[in-house]
Amino acid sequence: MERVRDVSELPKAHLHLHFTGSMRSTTLLELADKYGVRLPDALTSGEPPKLRATDERGWFRFQRLYDAARSCLREPEDIRRLVREAAEEDVKDGSGWLEIQVDPTSYAPRLGGLIPALEVILDAVDSASRETGLGMRVLVAANRMKHPLDARTLARLAVRYADRGIVGFGLSNDERRGMARDFDRAFEIAREGGLLAAPHGGELTGPASVRDCLDDLHASRIGHGVRAAEDPRLMKRLADRGVTCEVCPASNVALGVYEKPEDVPLRTLFEAGVPMALGADDPLLFGSRLAAQYEIARRHHDFTDPELAELARQSIRASAAPEDVREKLLTGVDEWLSGPVV
Repeated sequence: MERVRDVSELPKAHLHLHFTGSMRSTTLLELADKYGVRLPDALTSGEPPKLRATDERGWFRFQRLYDAARSCLREPEDIRRLVREAAEEDVKDGSGWLEIQVDPTSYAPRLGGLIPALEVILDAVDSASRETGLGMRVLVAANRMKHPLDARTLARLAVRYADRGIVGFGLSNDERRGMARDFDRAFEIAREGGLLAAPHGGELTGPASVRDCLDDLHASRIGHGVRAAEDPRLMKRLADRGVTCEVCPASNVALGVYEKPEDVPLRTLFEAGVPMALGADDPLLFGSRLAAQYEIARRHHDFTDPELAELARQSIRASAAPEDVREKLLTGVDEWLSGPVV
């Protein structure tokens, strides 16, 4: 067997991790017990739930499980615990920078309103960063299932708190609902306020979704974006513009976008020059964290250590990390590559 380096020691940036979905399964069970929440069996079995979200019914089930988990986050101390543990898991997987994605409106009812909820989250991120040494920032994401005016409110709030650790603005949930252009004003507000634009696209729907994110929302990163592999001209456009796709291989398979890990078009995108940042998406539901995504690239797509190092570099370059943090992480990548194999 070929000797390779440990991908959990490869410095990298994590740019696609959802808030509730970052929770440890053990933490979810403890919080559910604390608040007397009866969780669906799929969240209590100890194994990742069987999901397939390529149809409406499957996506609804996925959302129902996510909502059930989120209902267990009720107090500021729960938020602090989730963020601290997410940071600890990332550090263990070699991450030196994490941009965690959250829609604060989902937590507002139990935390005293939208602004108090966002402040609790930002305080938790600041504390976790100091405690673990992990660089952490927040990407505020609007919900595609809600009215575009709600997205504008969130964009203005995100800009207002940019000096407290918000670096980007996204658009999540079922991309089959709501046209990207309906949210163009919200993204304009975010960009004018200095935030990077990182909407979801090209996961449940095809290349047209990615084009819409580029044309209507002027995305600098695309959440997922894997379906761009079906359109060579689109891949060239992404490569020429340096637009990074936040690819989440385990998530793609778990949700039925692709049948097997080897079907995820990592190699196609990589060889077309499309920058990628591998992400775990929702480890609570998909069962694997950041380092495991690099293992998928290695085991199922024959990525060599130099190629894995380049994936890590791409994630770092696409991040909102300060220049000194980027340089430190990039130096660490070179050191990892020149170090011993195991």
